[in-house]
Amino acid sequence: MGTGRERRRPGYAPGGRRDAILDAALDEFAAGGYNGTSLAKVAERAGLTQQGLLHYFPSKQALLVALLNRRDEMDAAAAGDGRVNLVEVVRRNVERRGIVQVYTVLSAESVTEGHPAQEFFHDRFDRLRVRLEKWLRDEHGDRLPSGVAPGDAASLLIAAMDGLQTQWLHDPEAVDMPRLVQVLADTLAARASDAD
Repeated sequence: MGTGRERRRPGYAPGGRRDAILDAALDEFAAGGYNGTSLAKVAERAGLTQQGLLHYFPSKQALLVALLNRRDEMDAAAAGDGRVNLVEVVRRNVERRGIVQVYTVLSAESVTEGHPAQEFFHDRFDRLRVRLEKWLRDEHGDRLPSGVAPGDAASLLIAAMDGLQTQWLHDPEAVDMPRLVQVLADTLAARASDAD
C-alpha cells in the first residue's frame, strides 16, 4: 500500500511533470497575458506549490523561454513534411494571443545585455533565417522571381511577422496577420516585371 505522497493527479506521470507545467503555463498565459500571469497561478494550475514549480523552472523567464521553445517545436511538428507554411503559423498565432504577447515582450527585453532570454532569441532568429533561406532557395534558386536573394527575403519575412504581431497585439481588428503575411510572401515571389 502506498503513501499519499505517491499519489499523483491523473495525467501527471513521473517525467511528465515538466510538460504538465508547460501545459498549465500555456493556458495561464493565453488567459491572462504576460503581466496577468504569475508563477503561483501556473503552479496552482499544474497541481504544484510555487516552490515545486521552481524546482523545474528557476524563474518566470526560464519558464517563458521553455514555453517559447515548446511553441516552436509544435510549429515545426505541424509543418510535418518540413515545408514552411508561414501563413498557417500566423493563423495559429492568432488563436494564442497570450503566447504571442509573451514572445513579443521577451523578444524586446532580450536585446539588453545579460538578459536570460538573449541566447534563446539569438539562436531562434539564426535557426529561422537558415530554415527560411533554405526553403526559399529550394523553391526559387539563388534569386526569388522578384530578384531578392533568399537570405534577404528570410530576414524580411521574420521582421514583417514580428512587426505584424506587435501591431496586432495593439489592435487585432485592424491587422489581419495571415492575409498580410500572404501579401508579403506573394510580393517577394512575384517577378519584378509583374510588380510594374
